[in-house]
Amino acid sequence: MSRLAVPKTYKLYIGGKFPRSESGRTYEVAATDGTFLANAAKASRKDARDAVVAARSAQSGWAGATPYNRGQVLYRIAELLEGRRVQFVDEIERSEGVSADAANRQVDEAIDRWVWYAGWADKYAQVAGNANPVSGPYFNLSVPEPTGVVAIVAPQNSSLLGLVSVVAPALVAGNTVVVIASETLPLSAISLSEVLATSDVPGGVVNILTGSPAEITPWLASHADVNAIDLTGAGGLDWVDLEIAAAETLKRVLRPEGGTDSAAPSLDRITALTETKTVWHTKSLI
Repeated sequence: MSRLAVPKTYKLYIGGKFPRSESGRTYEVAATDGTFLANAAKASRKDARDAVVAARSAQSGWAGATPYNRGQVLYRIAELLEGRRVQFVDEIERSEGVSADAANRQVDEAIDRWVWYAGWADKYAQVAGNANPVSGPYFNLSVPEPTGVVAIVAPQNSSLLGLVSVVAPALVAGNTVVVIASETLPLSAISLSEVLATSDVPGGVVNILTGSPAEITPWLASHADVNAIDLTGAGGLDWVDLEIAAAETLKRVLRPEGGTDSAAPSLDRITALTETKTVWHTKSLI
């Protein structure tokens, strides 16, 4: 007996929930051959502001978790990605027009990347921090701390791997993120948000917006409660103006990256979104 299919509704992910855009707008997502795949929510300026509020509310709790705990939470995401492999492979095949083997390789790399970054959660501070030699009876220690709320433009040519590559390193140090997914390849981004919602990641730590980066990014670049902006996937935008807008509110800026694997795994991607705090403490004279 034939039955009606139940098409998936692709919404935003803000504060651990799945709202539609407050504007009510959607846009069509098509395969590389033009075949209709789905409707996705088209985020507005108000949605971006709501995402920043959610990220700010969650930031202190996430930063206050132990590095070991953050690593375990990130590792759990990799486990859930593995469990939903078939879904991600299917979405990548349909949206990117690649073979099953290529889609499987992308999912493999995305999972491996989560695990790689998870392993750094309780180790990067030992590499990025330092006990500084000083003259006098003092301890002088420099330690990295999260910069706060990070806005991210994900690579636009990758549905899953590019997204993972920019989100995971920001989370390692205790930052919370508002990420704009690939406009033309957003399906895996919303499926990833479903993974996050069923993992141990607190609501608001990751907020995912779909829609037009050209429309949303300027508001995030100039938002006074965003501490850093990663423009990895903003190469097609007027990113110099975005950098100027970010400078007006003293944001840390990561410039666009090109190539087939934007934001390749690197310790530098973790430390770029941290601030270094130096503490002096007297040595005991006894």
